[in-house]
Amino acid sequence: MKTMNSIKIRKTILGISFFLLFGLVLTHAQSHSYSTDDSMIALDGYSAVSYMDNGKAEMGKKAYKASYDGLTYYFTDHKQLKKFQNNPKKYKPQYGGWCAFAVSLGGKYRPNPKSFRVVNGKLYMFTVNLEGDFVQVWEKEGKAKHIAQANKNWQTMKKFTTFAP
Repeated sequence: MKTMNSIKIRKTILGISFFLLFGLVLTHAQSHSYSTDDSMIALDGYSAVSYMDNGKAEMGKKAYKASYDGLTYYFTDHKQLKKFQNNPKKYKPQYGGWCAFAVSLGGKYRPNPKSFRVVNGKLYMFTVNLEGDFVQVWEKEGKAKHIAQANKNWQTMKKFTTFAP
């Protein structure tokens, strides 16, 4: 017997799949493979170092910024800025910062900067939807399985035009 929670999760997955397959017509194209707007500010201004080293989403400050791979990253203080400058690859989010769950399903969807996980020293971002929490689905179905599928999908996805609502 299916529980109400599992039914909600399945509806959420179906809704995501529908968006990924048919909703792209309603979105505008970007010419890069990063989840950002035209400002090219990574992670909506949240500090990548805070995610990785402190396990929390903290808004960075314009006074502490660095550029890497065409994006501008913000940090909470000078110490975080130096950490990033010494090893930017360590702090770069997976899949260009797109929702890790969506990438595992073959699509790109802008994440909520407060929804993330750090797994084996890598930063994964997630979309938050009113009908479900993508992190919970990702973890319940097996994050290792989703990471493996997302890694495979990303090899071909990153070469093409990306979409964001």
